Amino acid sequence: MIERKISPHLLEMAGYFPVVTIMGPRQSGKTTLARNIFPNHMYVNLEDHTAREIAMSDPKAFFELYKAPVIIDEVQRVPELLSTIQVLADETRERGCFILTGSHQPKLHAQISQSLAGRTGILHLLPLSIEELSNAGISLSRDEYLFNGFMPRLYDENIPPTMLYPAYYATYVERDVRQLINVSDQHSFEIFLKLLAGRIGQVVNHSDLAGDIGISATTLSSWLSVLEASYIVFRLPCYFNNFGKRLIKAPKIFFTDVGLAASLLGIENVSQIARDPLLGGLFENMVVMEALKARYNAGKQPELYYFRVQGRNEVDLILNDNRQLTPVEIKAGMTFDPSFAKDLRKFLSFAKDCVNPTVLYSGDTTTTIHGVKFDSFKNTHQLFGS
Repeated sequence: MIERKISPHLLEMAGYFPVVTIMGPRQSGKTTLARNIFPNHMYVNLEDHTAREIAMSDPKAFFELYKAPVIIDEVQRVPELLSTIQVLADETRERGCFILTGSHQPKLHAQISQSLAGRTGILHLLPLSIEELSNAGISLSRDEYLFNGFMPRLYDENIPPTMLYPAYYATYVERDVRQLINVSDQHSFEIFLKLLAGRIGQVVNHSDLAGDIGISATTLSSWLSVLEASYIVFRLPCYFNNFGKRLIKAPKIFFTDVGLAASLLGIENVSQIARDPLLGGLFENMVVMEALKARYNAGKQPELYYFRVQGRNEVDLILNDNRQLTPVEIKAGMTFDPSFAKDLRKFLSFAKDCVNPTVLYSGDTTTTIHGVKFDSFKNTHQLFGS
Protein backbone atom coordinates (compact mmCIF):
# COMPACT_ATOMS: atom_id res chain seq x y z
CA MET A 1 0.00 0.00 0.00
CA ILE A 2 1.24 3.50 -0.85
CA GLU A 3 1.66 5.57 2.30
CA ARG A 4 -0.66 8.56 2.46
CA LYS A 5 0.74 11.92 3.56
CA ILE A 6 -2.43 12.75 5.47
CA SER A 7 -1.94 9.82 7.89
CA PRO A 8 -0.26 11.82 10.70
CA HIS A 9 -3.07 14.38 10.65
CA LEU A 10 -5.67 11.63 10.85
CA LEU A 11 -3.95 10.15 13.91
CA GLU A 12 -3.58 13.58 15.48
CA MET A 13 -7.22 14.44 14.91
CA ALA A 14 -8.35 11.11 16.38
CA GLY A 15 -6.48 12.09 19.53
CA TYR A 16 -8.65 15.17 19.97
CA PHE A 17 -12.12 14.25 18.68
CA PRO A 18 -14.46 11.32 19.42
CA VAL A 19 -15.45 11.37 15.73
CA VAL A 20 -13.26 11.87 12.67
CA THR A 21 -14.85 12.23 9.23
CA ILE A 22 -12.77 11.48 6.13
CA MET A 23 -14.33 12.96 3.02
CA GLY A 24 -13.28 12.64 -0.60
CA PRO A 25 -14.15 11.17 -3.99
CA ARG A 26 -15.06 7.55 -4.53
CA GLN A 27 -12.06 5.21 -4.72
CA SER A 28 -9.61 7.81 -3.41
CA GLY A 29 -8.42 5.45 -0.67
CA LYS A 30 -10.53 6.56 2.31
CA THR A 31 -11.41 3.03 3.44
CA THR A 32 -7.88 1.71 2.99
CA LEU A 33 -6.48 4.65 4.94
CA ALA A 34 -8.95 4.28 7.81
CA ARG A 35 -8.49 0.51 8.14
CA ASN A 36 -4.72 0.80 7.96
CA ILE A 37 -4.51 3.52 10.62
CA PHE A 38 -7.13 1.91 12.90
CA PRO A 39 -6.67 -1.87 12.44
CA ASN A 40 -8.40 -2.71 15.73
CA HIS A 41 -11.62 -0.84 14.95
CA MET A 42 -14.67 -2.77 13.80
CA TYR A 43 -15.67 -2.05 10.22
CA VAL A 44 -19.02 -1.67 8.46
CA ASN A 45 -19.86 -0.40 4.98
CA LEU A 46 -23.26 1.23 4.56
CA GLU A 47 -23.24 0.32 0.88
CA ASP A 48 -24.10 -3.15 2.21
CA HIS A 49 -27.88 -3.46 2.00
CA THR A 50 -28.35 -5.40 5.24
CA ALA A 51 -26.17 -3.07 7.30
CA ARG A 52 -27.91 -0.06 5.77
CA GLU A 53 -31.37 -1.40 6.56
CA ILE A 54 -30.45 -2.00 10.21
CA ALA A 55 -28.88 1.46 10.47
CA MET A 56 -32.01 3.08 9.05
CA SER A 57 -34.59 1.09 11.00
CA ASP A 58 -32.88 0.55 14.37
CA PRO A 59 -29.74 2.62 15.06
CA LYS A 60 -29.50 1.22 18.59
CA ALA A 61 -29.37 -2.35 17.26
CA PHE A 62 -26.86 -1.22 14.64
CA PHE A 63 -24.43 -0.06 17.31
CA GLU A 64 -24.99 -3.24 19.29
CA LEU A 65 -23.74 -5.12 16.24
CA TYR A 66 -20.97 -2.65 15.43
CA LYS A 67 -19.65 -1.46 18.76
CA ALA A 68 -17.24 1.43 19.05
CA PRO A 69 -14.48 1.85 18.19
CA VAL A 70 -15.80 1.45 14.66
CA ILE A 71 -15.14 2.59 11.09
CA ILE A 72 -18.39 3.42 9.27
CA ASP A 73 -17.89 3.57 5.52
CA GLU A 74 -20.01 5.72 3.16
CA VAL A 75 -21.93 7.23 6.06
CA GLN A 76 -23.78 9.61 3.72
CA ARG A 77 -25.98 6.64 2.78
CA VAL A 78 -27.66 6.92 6.21
CA PRO A 79 -27.06 10.50 7.39
CA GLU A 80 -29.71 10.04 10.09
CA LEU A 81 -27.21 7.80 11.89
CA LEU A 82 -25.19 10.85 12.86
CA SER A 83 -27.67 11.91 15.56
CA THR A 84 -27.14 8.57 17.30
CA ILE A 85 -23.38 8.96 16.95
CA GLN A 86 -23.76 12.35 18.64
CA VAL A 87 -25.39 10.74 21.67
CA LEU A 88 -22.80 7.98 21.87
CA ALA A 89 -19.92 10.44 21.43
CA ASP A 90 -21.28 12.55 24.29
CA GLU A 91 -21.50 9.49 26.53
CA THR A 92 -17.85 8.51 26.14
CA ARG A 93 -14.60 10.29 26.86
CA GLU A 94 -12.79 8.11 24.36
CA ARG A 95 -11.26 9.82 21.36
CA GLY A 96 -11.23 8.38 17.85
CA CYS A 97 -14.16 6.03 18.59
CA PHE A 98 -16.01 6.72 15.36
CA ILE A 99 -14.15 7.01 12.06
CA LEU A 100 -16.57 8.00 9.30
CA THR A 101 -15.99 8.15 5.55
CA GLY A 102 -18.19 9.83 2.98
CA SER A 103 -18.28 10.82 -0.67
CA HIS A 104 -20.98 13.52 -0.81
CA GLN A 105 -20.38 16.86 0.84
CA PRO A 106 -23.90 18.35 1.13
CA LYS A 107 -25.54 15.48 3.02
CA LEU A 108 -22.63 15.10 5.40
CA HIS A 109 -22.03 18.79 5.95
CA ALA A 110 -25.67 19.47 6.70
CA GLN A 111 -25.90 16.64 9.22
CA ILE A 112 -22.50 17.35 10.76
CA SER A 113 -23.40 20.99 11.32
CA GLN A 114 -26.57 19.88 13.11
CA SER A 115 -25.42 16.78 14.99
CA LEU A 116 -21.65 16.63 15.24
CA ALA A 117 -20.57 20.26 15.51
CA GLY A 118 -17.63 20.39 17.87
CA ARG A 119 -17.47 16.61 18.09
CA THR A 120 -15.81 15.72 14.80
CA GLY A 121 -12.68 16.64 12.96
CA ILE A 122 -12.89 16.66 9.17
CA LEU A 123 -10.20 15.63 6.69
CA HIS A 124 -10.33 15.59 2.89
CA LEU A 125 -8.57 12.76 1.08
CA LEU A 126 -8.04 13.15 -2.65
CA PRO A 127 -6.42 10.62 -5.04
CA LEU A 128 -2.70 9.97 -4.83
CA SER A 129 -0.26 12.85 -5.21
CA ILE A 130 2.98 12.96 -7.18
CA GLU A 131 4.80 13.22 -3.84
CA GLU A 132 3.14 10.04 -2.54
CA LEU A 133 3.93 8.16 -5.73
CA SER A 134 7.51 9.39 -5.66
CA ASN A 135 7.93 8.28 -2.03
CA ALA A 136 6.73 4.83 -3.14
CA GLY A 137 9.39 4.71 -5.86
CA ILE A 138 7.03 5.54 -8.73
CA SER A 139 8.22 8.30 -11.04
CA LEU A 140 6.46 9.02 -14.33
CA SER A 141 6.78 11.49 -17.17
CA ARG A 142 4.48 14.48 -17.54
CA ASP A 143 2.37 12.71 -20.17
CA GLU A 144 2.15 9.47 -18.16
CA TYR A 145 0.81 11.37 -15.14
CA LEU A 146 -1.78 13.10 -17.32
CA PHE A 147 -2.89 9.89 -19.00
CA ASN A 148 -2.85 7.62 -15.95
CA GLY A 149 -4.29 10.01 -13.41
CA PHE A 150 -3.91 9.30 -9.70
CA MET A 151 -6.56 6.83 -8.57
CA PRO A 152 -4.95 4.35 -6.11
CA ARG A 153 -6.28 1.26 -7.90
CA LEU A 154 -4.22 2.17 -10.96
CA TYR A 155 -1.06 1.66 -8.95
CA ASP A 156 -2.16 -0.96 -6.41
CA GLU A 157 -3.81 -3.27 -8.94
CA ASN A 158 -2.17 -2.18 -12.23
CA ILE A 159 -5.52 -1.54 -13.92
CA PRO A 160 -5.06 0.25 -17.27
CA PRO A 161 -6.60 3.75 -17.25
CA THR A 162 -8.55 2.90 -20.43
CA MET A 163 -10.38 0.27 -18.37
CA LEU A 164 -10.55 2.00 -14.99
CA TYR A 165 -12.00 5.40 -15.90
CA PRO A 166 -14.93 4.24 -18.08
CA ALA A 167 -15.85 1.78 -15.32
CA TYR A 168 -15.41 4.53 -12.70
CA TYR A 169 -17.73 6.79 -14.67
CA ALA A 170 -20.41 4.13 -15.08
CA THR A 171 -20.18 2.76 -11.54
CA TYR A 172 -19.76 5.89 -9.46
CA VAL A 173 -20.23 9.14 -11.38
CA GLU A 174 -23.55 8.23 -13.01
CA ARG A 175 -24.88 6.42 -9.94
CA ASP A 176 -23.98 9.15 -7.47
CA VAL A 177 -25.51 11.81 -9.67
CA ARG A 178 -28.74 9.82 -9.93
CA GLN A 179 -28.84 9.57 -6.13
CA LEU A 180 -28.61 13.34 -5.73
CA ILE A 181 -30.68 14.65 -8.62
CA ASN A 182 -33.10 13.34 -11.20
CA VAL A 183 -31.16 13.10 -14.46
CA SER A 184 -33.88 12.31 -16.98
CA ASP A 185 -31.53 12.39 -19.96
CA GLN A 186 -28.37 10.41 -19.25
CA HIS A 187 -27.05 11.09 -22.75
CA SER A 188 -27.20 14.85 -22.22
CA PHE A 189 -25.40 14.46 -18.91
CA GLU A 190 -22.61 12.49 -20.57
CA ILE A 191 -22.28 15.18 -23.26
CA PHE A 192 -22.16 17.77 -20.49
CA LEU A 193 -19.26 16.00 -18.79
CA LYS A 194 -17.31 15.65 -22.03
CA LEU A 195 -17.83 19.31 -22.90
CA LEU A 196 -16.78 20.24 -19.39
CA ALA A 197 -13.59 18.21 -19.85
CA GLY A 198 -12.97 20.22 -23.00
CA ARG A 199 -13.12 23.41 -20.93
CA ILE A 200 -10.81 22.48 -18.04
CA GLY A 201 -8.89 25.45 -16.77
CA GLN A 202 -11.41 27.85 -18.26
CA VAL A 203 -14.09 30.08 -16.84
CA VAL A 204 -17.26 28.25 -17.86
CA ASN A 205 -20.14 30.31 -19.23
CA HIS A 206 -23.21 28.45 -17.99
CA SER A 207 -25.57 29.86 -20.58
CA ASP A 208 -23.29 29.06 -23.53
CA LEU A 209 -22.57 25.54 -22.30
CA ALA A 210 -26.24 24.88 -21.56
CA GLY A 211 -27.10 25.99 -25.08
CA ASP A 212 -24.53 23.59 -26.55
CA ILE A 213 -26.12 20.70 -24.64
CA GLY A 214 -29.76 21.71 -25.06
CA ILE A 215 -30.63 22.13 -21.38
CA SER A 216 -31.43 25.10 -19.19
CA ALA A 217 -28.72 27.06 -17.41
CA THR A 218 -30.48 26.23 -14.13
CA THR A 219 -30.20 22.50 -14.83
CA LEU A 220 -26.55 22.86 -15.81
CA SER A 221 -25.81 24.78 -12.61
CA SER A 222 -27.48 22.02 -10.61
CA TRP A 223 -25.45 19.31 -12.34
CA LEU A 224 -22.24 21.24 -11.77
CA SER A 225 -23.03 21.63 -8.07
CA VAL A 226 -23.61 17.88 -7.76
CA LEU A 227 -20.31 17.11 -9.50
CA GLU A 228 -18.54 19.41 -7.09
CA ALA A 229 -20.39 17.91 -4.12
CA SER A 230 -19.32 14.43 -5.22
CA TYR A 231 -15.68 15.50 -5.63
CA ILE A 232 -15.75 14.95 -9.40
CA VAL A 233 -14.86 18.56 -10.18
CA PHE A 234 -13.25 21.41 -8.26
CA ARG A 235 -14.10 25.07 -8.70
CA LEU A 236 -11.14 27.43 -8.34
CA PRO A 237 -12.43 30.88 -7.31
CA CYS A 238 -11.06 34.17 -8.56
CA TYR A 239 -8.99 36.26 -6.18
CA PHE A 240 -10.75 39.61 -6.19
CA ASN A 241 -8.92 41.85 -3.77
CA ASN A 242 -9.37 45.36 -5.09
CA PHE A 243 -6.43 46.04 -7.36
CA GLY A 244 -8.31 48.77 -9.19
CA LYS A 245 -8.96 46.48 -12.15
CA ARG A 246 -12.03 44.99 -13.80
CA LEU A 247 -11.76 41.41 -12.65
CA ILE A 248 -13.38 38.23 -13.87
CA LYS A 249 -14.96 36.72 -10.76
CA ALA A 250 -16.43 33.44 -12.01
CA PRO A 251 -14.59 30.26 -10.94
CA LYS A 252 -12.50 28.05 -13.19
CA ILE A 253 -13.39 24.36 -13.46
CA PHE A 254 -11.01 21.45 -12.95
CA PHE A 255 -11.47 17.69 -12.58
CA THR A 256 -10.42 16.17 -9.27
CA ASP A 257 -8.57 13.48 -11.20
CA VAL A 258 -6.97 14.51 -14.48
CA GLY A 259 -7.10 10.89 -15.69
CA LEU A 260 -10.90 11.05 -15.78
CA ALA A 261 -10.72 14.26 -17.82
CA ALA A 262 -8.31 12.62 -20.28
CA SER A 263 -10.63 9.63 -20.56
CA LEU A 264 -13.67 11.83 -21.23
CA LEU A 265 -11.66 13.58 -23.96
CA GLY A 266 -11.18 10.22 -25.68
CA ILE A 267 -7.43 10.02 -25.14
CA GLU A 268 -6.53 6.33 -25.52
CA ASN A 269 -2.75 6.25 -25.10
CA VAL A 270 0.13 8.28 -23.69
CA SER A 271 1.43 9.31 -27.10
CA GLN A 272 -1.74 11.35 -27.75
CA ILE A 273 -1.16 13.64 -24.77
CA ALA A 274 1.64 15.80 -26.20
CA ARG A 275 -0.31 16.32 -29.46
CA ASP A 276 -3.63 17.09 -27.83
CA PRO A 277 -4.75 20.73 -28.18
CA LEU A 278 -5.83 20.62 -24.52
CA LEU A 279 -2.37 19.68 -23.22
CA GLY A 280 -2.05 23.05 -21.47
CA GLY A 281 -5.44 22.66 -19.77
CA LEU A 282 -4.74 19.10 -18.68
CA PHE A 283 -1.37 20.11 -17.28
CA GLU A 284 -2.84 23.07 -15.42
CA ASN A 285 -5.55 20.76 -14.06
CA MET A 286 -2.92 18.39 -12.69
CA VAL A 287 -0.85 21.10 -11.02
CA VAL A 288 -3.86 22.82 -9.45
CA MET A 289 -4.98 19.51 -7.98
CA GLU A 290 -1.46 18.79 -6.73
CA ALA A 291 -1.61 22.11 -4.90
CA LEU A 292 -5.01 21.21 -3.44
CA LYS A 293 -3.75 17.79 -2.33
CA ALA A 294 -0.73 19.40 -0.68
CA ARG A 295 -3.00 21.73 1.29
CA TYR A 296 -5.36 18.96 2.41
CA ASN A 297 -2.54 16.54 3.16
CA ALA A 298 -0.98 19.17 5.43
CA GLY A 299 -4.30 19.52 7.27
CA LYS A 300 -4.91 23.03 5.90
CA GLN A 301 -7.73 24.84 4.14
CA PRO A 302 -7.17 25.30 0.39
CA GLU A 303 -7.09 29.12 0.16
CA LEU A 304 -6.35 28.67 -3.54
CA TYR A 305 -7.40 31.14 -6.24
CA TYR A 306 -6.63 32.37 -9.73
CA PHE A 307 -6.43 35.99 -10.90
CA ARG A 308 -7.56 37.50 -14.17
CA VAL A 309 -8.14 41.03 -15.40
CA GLN A 310 -10.76 41.00 -18.12
CA GLY A 311 -9.12 40.60 -21.50
CA ARG A 312 -5.58 40.83 -20.16
CA ASN A 313 -3.37 39.72 -17.28
CA GLU A 314 -3.85 36.32 -15.63
CA VAL A 315 -2.09 34.39 -12.87
CA ASP A 316 -2.94 30.69 -12.95
CA LEU A 317 -2.81 29.96 -9.22
CA ILE A 318 -2.54 32.00 -6.03
CA LEU A 319 -2.14 30.77 -2.47
CA ASN A 320 -3.47 33.21 0.11
CA ASP A 321 -1.70 32.23 3.32
CA ASN A 322 -2.34 34.64 6.19
CA ARG A 323 -2.78 37.46 3.68
CA GLN A 324 0.53 36.70 2.01
CA LEU A 325 0.06 35.83 -1.65
CA THR A 326 2.10 33.18 -3.45
CA PRO A 327 1.43 33.69 -7.19
CA VAL A 328 2.17 30.79 -9.54
CA GLU A 329 2.27 30.46 -13.31
CA ILE A 330 1.70 26.97 -14.76
CA LYS A 331 3.34 26.10 -18.08
CA ALA A 332 3.26 22.69 -19.79
CA GLY A 333 6.45 23.40 -21.76
CA MET A 334 9.53 21.27 -21.07
CA THR A 335 12.08 23.79 -22.30
CA PHE A 336 13.05 26.55 -19.87
CA ASP A 337 11.86 29.95 -21.09
CA PRO A 338 12.13 33.18 -19.04
CA SER A 339 9.03 34.52 -20.84
CA PHE A 340 6.95 32.01 -18.84
CA ALA A 341 7.01 34.64 -16.05
CA LYS A 342 5.64 37.51 -18.16
CA ASP A 343 2.14 37.63 -16.61
CA LEU A 344 3.56 36.89 -13.19
CA ARG A 345 5.80 39.95 -13.35
CA LYS A 346 2.85 42.15 -14.36
CA PHE A 347 0.96 40.88 -11.33
CA LEU A 348 3.92 41.57 -9.03
CA SER A 349 4.04 45.17 -10.30
CA PHE A 350 0.76 46.05 -8.58
CA ALA A 351 0.04 43.27 -6.04
CA LYS A 352 1.55 43.71 -2.60
CA ASP A 353 2.51 41.17 0.09
CA CYS A 354 3.65 38.57 -2.45
CA VAL A 355 6.09 35.82 -1.49
CA ASN A 356 7.73 32.98 -3.43
CA PRO A 357 6.53 33.90 -6.96
CA THR A 358 7.03 30.73 -8.96
CA VAL A 359 6.69 29.25 -12.44
CA LEU A 360 5.89 25.53 -12.35
CA TYR A 361 6.68 23.86 -15.68
CA SER A 362 7.59 20.47 -17.17
CA GLY A 363 11.35 20.96 -17.36
CA ASP A 364 14.08 19.96 -14.92
CA THR A 365 15.95 23.26 -14.65
CA THR A 366 15.47 24.97 -11.28
CA THR A 367 16.62 28.57 -11.18
CA THR A 368 15.63 32.02 -9.95
CA ILE A 369 15.54 35.03 -12.27
CA HIS A 370 14.79 38.52 -10.95
CA GLY A 371 13.07 37.11 -7.88
CA VAL A 372 10.90 34.55 -9.73
CA LYS A 373 11.67 30.89 -9.18
CA PHE A 374 11.34 28.36 -12.01
CA ASP A 375 10.72 24.85 -10.73
CA SER A 376 9.46 21.42 -11.80
CA PHE A 377 5.76 20.61 -11.40
CA LYS A 378 6.91 17.55 -9.44
CA ASN A 379 7.82 19.92 -6.58
CA THR A 380 4.36 21.51 -6.30
CA HIS A 381 3.89 20.04 -2.82
CA GLN A 382 6.95 21.92 -1.52
CA LEU A 383 5.37 25.23 -2.42
CA PHE A 384 1.85 24.60 -1.12
CA GLY A 385 2.18 22.04 1.66
CA SER A 386 4.49 23.84 4.08
